[in-house]
This record gives sequence, structure tokens and C-alpha cells, in this order.
Amino acid sequence: MTDHHTYKKIELVGSSPTSIEDAINNALAEAGKSIKHLEWFEVVETRGHIRDNKAAHFQVTLKVGFRIANS
Repeated sequence: MTDHHTYKKIELVGSSPTSIEDAINNALAEAGKSIKHLEWFEVVETRGHIRDNKAAHFQVTLKVGFRIANS
């Protein structure tokens, strides 16, 4: 085990018809299926679709950091 960690950062876009929080969690859940050691995220952009003068769908762009295995 080393005394430091190395991370990689990727960008994801999550979506949800329910909320911004669900959009974030949907993106992280999908990423977690194929990427190990997810550590942190940063919301960099939030968008939405409007229907009948209300927010109808949410999209969130995330930067997600994950630890490189054995680092």
C-alpha cells in the first residue's frame, strides 16, 4: 500500500424526470456498474426541459473522480 492515491476524473451527464438529486444518483449508479473506487463528484452544469411552464426533466453534468486501483 502506498502513502498516496492517484485519481482519474471523468465527466458524466445524468438525467431524471423527478429531480436534480435523482439525476446525480442515476449517473453515479450507472458509472458504478463499470468503474470501481468512485470517490467524489462535482456538479458543473444543470439543465432542464420545460413543459407547461414547469420543470419537466433535469440534466446534470458531473465531474467524477475515482481512485486508480492500488494507488
